[in-house]
Amino acid sequence: MNEKNREQKFLKGFKSIQSTIFVATSVLVLCAVLVATAVSVRYTNSTIYENSAIYTQTIIRQLNQNIDSYITYMDNIASVIAKSQDAYQLLYQQIGEDEAVKEGHRKRLLEQFSTILKGRDDICNIGIVQKDGVMLINSGYQATNPDLDLSTQEWYTNAVDNYNQYCLSSSHVQHVIKGQRPWVITLSREVHNFYGTGNSDGVVFIDLNYSAISELCDQNSIGDKGYVFILDQNGNIVYHPSQQQLYNELQTENIDIVMNADSDTVVTGEGDEEKIYTLSHSETTGWTIVGCMNMAELLKGSKEANNIYVMTAIVLVAIAMLISSFIARSITLPIQKLRDSMERVQEGDFKAADDLLVPSQNEIGSLTTSFNVMTHKIEDLMAQNVHEQELKRKSELKALQSQINPHFLYNTLDSIIWMAEGKKYEDVVLMTASLARLLRQSISNEDETVLIGQEIQYVKSYLTIQKMRYKDKLEFEINVDPSINSVHIVKLVLQPIVENAIYHGLKYKESKGLLTVTGYQKDGDAVIEITDDGVGMDEETLGRIFEKHKVNYRSNGVGVYNVQRRLSMYYGKEYGLRYKSEKGKGTTVTVVIPIEQEEHHEKA
Repeated sequence: MNEKNREQKFLKGFKSIQSTIFVATSVLVLCAVLVATAVSVRYTNSTIYENSAIYTQTIIRQLNQNIDSYITYMDNIASVIAKSQDAYQLLYQQIGEDEAVKEGHRKRLLEQFSTILKGRDDICNIGIVQKDGVMLINSGYQATNPDLDLSTQEWYTNAVDNYNQYCLSSSHVQHVIKGQRPWVITLSREVHNFYGTGNSDGVVFIDLNYSAISELCDQNSIGDKGYVFILDQNGNIVYHPSQQQLYNELQTENIDIVMNADSDTVVTGEGDEEKIYTLSHSETTGWTIVGCMNMAELLKGSKEANNIYVMTAIVLVAIAMLISSFIARSITLPIQKLRDSMERVQEGDFKAADDLLVPSQNEIGSLTTSFNVMTHKIEDLMAQNVHEQELKRKSELKALQSQINPHFLYNTLDSIIWMAEGKKYEDVVLMTASLARLLRQSISNEDETVLIGQEIQYVKSYLTIQKMRYKDKLEFEINVDPSINSVHIVKLVLQPIVENAIYHGLKYKESKGLLTVTGYQKDGDAVIEITDDGVGMDEETLGRIFEKHKVNYRSNGVGVYNVQRRLSMYYGKEYGLRYKSEKGKGTTVTVVIPIEQEEHHEKA
């Protein structure tokens, strides 16, 4: 009798959907969690991680030793020269010393340089330099940069400040020899002034080819996607297989995490971006050798773990299907009704929740009631979300205003350098002043709008720079009615249009192109026309001008679509850009904004 009662109580328990689902899912989840956790943790996280860390550590330690030996060898070369009598006599000769004797010192040093350079392809330059004194480099005939200031060269100042110690620079562009700008790593050592003649201390330097370190690192393989890079004691990248990482603004490595690590192994990122950094610090060079492996690659190569996981999943699925077949009939119908209602709500029919009636008092009935309440809350939240997204879009549009084209900046700075080297000082002043005005306005985020006069000055500065860069391709004229200069306009609207006119209109024209900017009042609006006599556009291209395109990072990142979107959102859909173009004759872009803007500020 007691056994029968216990059986009845057991069966009664399964009349509740909660208990039915609880028992079924508990068994499945418990098995899945126990098995999957044991397998993944033991085989994937522990075994794979530990083996890969040990493997990578072994490789980078050996690499560290190789680099230490290499740098030590190079220092021996520098030390021999630095401690030679010829170097002392050449740098610190006594007053009145015979010039023939001095020339003998110079000749023997040059012969020594020549012997070293012939026998070492990994040495780019070798020489002895002295501030405001001796400059003896390679064969002795290389011209130095006229603007060379040794006091600004870190490899020189560090050597002078560290007597009887060699100094290593991070990767940098060689600046000593005129006309040569390869990436090098400089090893330098002071030639100490024991004579006390008053001359500044000299320095022996050896420029190591960037490829020399690259070849040492490339000899070691860390998987298919793994790689090695090197950091100096300040966290600067000395070597990286992707050379663009040498530029600070393009770095993607987690250098701060690596430099502040408490152990030899650091894990960063999640999912496919998860990386394992293995570190080895050199007491000889002060460098940190870092081996990087992608966790996804490690897991991909673990066939044993994958096979075990798949077999386990198959077994669990089979068990789940057997259990589900026994309980599906008792719970299918109310769940189907709830599913149908959910599908209607998914399609946007929120009234479907009001039509869903499940009289059952079990968990499905409670779930239905909760679903109805949730649906109404979702409807309210969607309306709220639409409002929040509108505000977010406005914030994103403000962020677009702060963008600046890095390639334009690099090219402008290069142009300034070339003009400086060519002693075109007036052009240097003009281009530098124009660039300063550009940066001042583009970086400033104080206001969302500026005066048309300020925007025109910004465009003028941009066109001045482009005209200096493309002397034979560009001419421009700016004629703006002073009456509209005090009208407010959304910041950085005209420059993207002018840039498109240059790069897509005038750039491909065989003869010099003319770009005009005209501003005037019309029917209570401020009108600005940007006209070029470039190649123009056909009807198909013109019809797609306001379509959203992917950002081209070689432009300023603010295309026609974004400009039109910003103007329409700020002033209203009746304002913005109007395009007129004819193939082979040119393009005119008309910008129309209201002069009276109080209403539009309220809309925005």
